[in-house]
Amino acid sequence: MAENKFATVDEYIASFPGDVQEVLEEVRRTIRGVVPDAGEKISYQMPTVTVDGKALMYFSGWKEHIAVYPIPPVDDELAARIEPYRSGKGTLKFPLKQPIPYDLIARLAQAFLTARA
Repeated sequence: MAENKFATVDEYIASFPGDVQEVLEEVRRTIRGVVPDAGEKISYQMPTVTVDGKALMYFSGWKEHIAVYPIPPVDDELAARIEPYRSGKGTLKFPLKQPIPYDLIARLAQAFLTARA
């Protein structure tokens, strides 16, 4: 992950190599597809998706993966789907050398919204 201080999500994404920028932008678009009225900000020096000014979920780029935090409450089927990506109690890591499961990221965003309701 880049070590700079970022004012915007655009600055954060621009700090990565082009191929990782594309993945981060697609993660951003995927989440916004589920949460079209979401806001965004930098919190903990990573992109943060907000709803009504409160953090909904975070995503970040790293050298070999992208990560999504935290893990929302999920049903058994979704829990099984995310299991290969679990890293610790609240982090999902998606290796950059594998296709990114954007459909899964969309389902996670939906699970966050459902949990907030």
